Amino acid sequence: MKRRKFLKTTVVGVSAGTIAAPAIVRAAQTFSWKMTTTWPPQLPFYQVGPGSAEGMAKNIEEMSDGRLKIKVYAAGELVPWNGGFDAVSAGTVEMNHGVAYYWAGKRFAAQYFGTVPFGMSYAGQTAWYYHGGGLELWNEVYEPFNLVAMPCGCTGVQMGGWFRKEMNSLKDFQGLKMRIPGLAGKVYGQIGVNVKLLGGGEIFPALERGVIDAAEWVGPYQDRRLGLHKAAKFYYTSDWHEPSTTSELIVNKAAYNKLPKDLQAIVQAAARDAHVTSYTWAEAYNADALEDLVKNYGVQTRQFPPDVINALRKVTYQTLEEEAKKDPMTRKVHDSFMAFKKKHDVWGNLSEAYFLSIR
Repeated sequence: MKRRKFLKTTVVGVSAGTIAAPAIVRAAQTFSWKMTTTWPPQLPFYQVGPGSAEGMAKNIEEMSDGRLKIKVYAAGELVPWNGGFDAVSAGTVEMNHGVAYYWAGKRFAAQYFGTVPFGMSYAGQTAWYYHGGGLELWNEVYEPFNLVAMPCGCTGVQMGGWFRKEMNSLKDFQGLKMRIPGLAGKVYGQIGVNVKLLGGGEIFPALERGVIDAAEWVGPYQDRRLGLHKAAKFYYTSDWHEPSTTSELIVNKAAYNKLPKDLQAIVQAAARDAHVTSYTWAEAYNADALEDLVKNYGVQTRQFPPDVINALRKVTYQTLEEEAKKDPMTRKVHDSFMAFKKKHDVWGNLSEAYFLSIR
């Protein structure tokens, strides 16, 4: 009797537990997002490969066990190369991969989160984002646009650009037609350059046909990929304009807030991973590409004359100060960036800069 009662109770208990289980264990919610970019299809570093937009999307899907899937669209496939900011802001797509200085026309303060001429290195810029209040300011600037922003890549030091003729003095820049974006373009404009803003896929044909006389893109590996060495042979070095250009991931804020906390953390982690991976990728491959360009394609490396650098530095700081006076938000970002830079420069000059000078 006791045995029958025990078996009956046990069976009923197991059955009840089995029936109740589906009410407790729920299927994990999944999300399917779209990411646009400002980059041409198959462009290494930015669009494809380790640390790229597609690489980051793949990492997010894998880390989330398929709960967040992101379809990546290159420039022009879904929106124009410069249409991603508005598309994400409006919620047409959930993400865009680009550089913040492309949106400086909407809010000048965005420039500081891409790169600042005569600014900081990768180490200093990244330290400002994560430990100097830069990331918080970035999102404060983008708050009116319904965006969440974070760094997701870095080129490190960029080259000064490709020129169809040798540049010997400041006078040679008068009337020069040059593709260069952001604050650097604004600075060049003040020393007489006719500045053009073109997407990556538009640069080579414009340079080859003589529509422009010079163009800046990224560095040896990416520049070779675009074929810029076939349209101009003078390759100028100076990291004055983009000492540490940061790629930007922007996410529609409403969509981001709908993600569970763990998926938000995965997006952030994937972006940080891309920020490191892309920088080390560029450091690894630019040296080989530069050697190839010089030895096999007749490219001639040059440095900008001192009078050019002095003029650019003077105009840069004047321009930054003038823009900061126009807008309280820009002033807030500017002061934060410059205060951090001042302290970091002391350390950087005593450490890495000195090491590089003696090695």
